[in-house]
Amino acid sequence: MELKLLFPFLMLHVIHDVHSSSNQWKVTVPEKITVLQGSCVVIPCLYSYPMPKSKKPLTKWKGFWLKGKKVVSTNVPKFKLVKLYNKRSQFLGNLAARNCSMLLDSVGKNDVGPFHFRIEMPQFKSFSYSTNPVTIEVTRDPQPPVLSMKMNEKLTASCSVSHSCPAILPRFSWSHPGNILRRSKKLNTWKWETVSTLTFSPRVSDFNKTLNCTVHYRGGKKVTSSTIIKK
Repeated sequence: MELKLLFPFLMLHVIHDVHSSSNQWKVTVPEKITVLQGSCVVIPCLYSYPMPKSKKPLTKWKGFWLKGKKVVSTNVPKFKLVKLYNKRSQFLGNLAARNCSMLLDSVGKNDVGPFHFRIEMPQFKSFSYSTNPVTIEVTRDPQPPVLSMKMNEKLTASCSVSHSCPAILPRFSWSHPGNILRRSKKLNTWKWETVSTLTFSPRVSDFNKTLNCTVHYRGGKKVTSSTIIKK
């Protein structure tokens, strides 16, 4: 996956203009994010800073996400990241709008953090928000999807999962053919829900048979939930 191709899609989710009246160095980030091993995660981040005494508007911002002293993501072009995070991270935020979000792909057991954000404004000051770190809990196995079913004139089954990777949504496969729709929504600042809905007209031979929904995640993990088709 080329991270640069994800940027236009994720811009819709993470870049918001921030009009903060705060006169302090503050950052809003989640303390901990749960991520499935091999998947991706967007770390949401909004920051604020004291108003400069100078009336001259700021025009330059440099943002850095760090793990200890190692830079793992930045908006500075051609900045050489540490090898572990090169080509796996993408700085998403619009710093002029006080958004400092970043994406990390192919999350592994070494990506627990803690990570913190640093802002550098050459015309003003620099500040590290090291007292507000973000940690990642990496889980090896995905949770089974929530599977529900209802019968009217047709059978409608819904299969839903929550995840941290809006860039590459989970893929669903069903054990029965039919009309399939997929939709996603944001649950909180870092978690999304994706639902696959299957609709078909069951035959007599379908009743008392098992209906399976399998979810395939970024990184190759998959998990299945099952239910019995009943009248």
